[in-house]
Amino acid sequence: MAPELVTDPARPRPAPLRIGLFGAGRVAGQLGPALVAAGHAVVFVWSRQPATAAALAAQLPGTPVLTDLAALPPADAYLLAVPDAAVAPLLAAVAWPAGAVVAHLAGALPLAVFAARPAVRGGVLYPLQTFSPGRAVDWAAVPLCVEAADAATETLLLALARSLSADVRRLASADRLRLHVAAVFANNFTNHVLGIADALLAEAGLPAALLAPLVRETVAKALAAGSPFGVQTGPAARRDAPTLAAHRAALAAHSAWLGVYNSLTASIQAELLAEAGPAAG
Repeated sequence: MAPELVTDPARPRPAPLRIGLFGAGRVAGQLGPALVAAGHAVVFVWSRQPATAAALAAQLPGTPVLTDLAALPPADAYLLAVPDAAVAPLLAAVAWPAGAVVAHLAGALPLAVFAARPAVRGGVLYPLQTFSPGRAVDWAAVPLCVEAADAATETLLLALARSLSADVRRLASADRLRLHVAAVFANNFTNHVLGIADALLAEAGLPAALLAPLVRETVAKALAAGSPFGVQTGPAARRDAPTLAAHRAALAAHSAWLGVYNSLTASIQAELLAEAGPAAG
């Protein structure tokens, strides 16, 4: 079932919220200014690296750096923009006010992570985007996936999400995990494969820009197609054995990349065979 789209373009701008921000890395570094631009008050920034927290706080007018986890300033919501592995230890380390709304921003971490802290009202505010230093994100176009342990927390997080994005959806933990896996294929794995392509061109003394038009058309075609599988091309799809053999020979000096080539070739051929059905067997 598709995640429910809960954005309402006609909905009035939500009241400003007080937000406590844990983290000062790639996500928090862009989320903090976005929260301020949406009219919210970031009441503090905390990070395991005080210098990083100070650098982010300096971009947010009037926002201090939190140094004592036992003395938490009041806030309407506390956002955990920290690595997945840091969420549970942070939940245990902070002296949370009773009934505090605490939300993590992770794709693969279930809502159940809050079960060990029953005094807090747990939630999720997952931004489906890649964040990199020096590259601004258009938050209005970032899908924000919300999940919460209770109706009041969900209402608050939905309002916060709507103030940032035009694409807000309710999404349960299991479906969010599937979405995160899909995002890794679409983003992280694609980036890695492009890195391999770039390195191969560099070895041959060829400019990376040669691939730019091909990459743009590949992505545009895949997004326009009913299914990217349906527009698959190339020697693997054609079962072009001589070309595949020549490619493997060219990759002989790169065993890891050859492994990627062979795995993707096998996956393409298996998918096309499955689509063709029993008659192709």
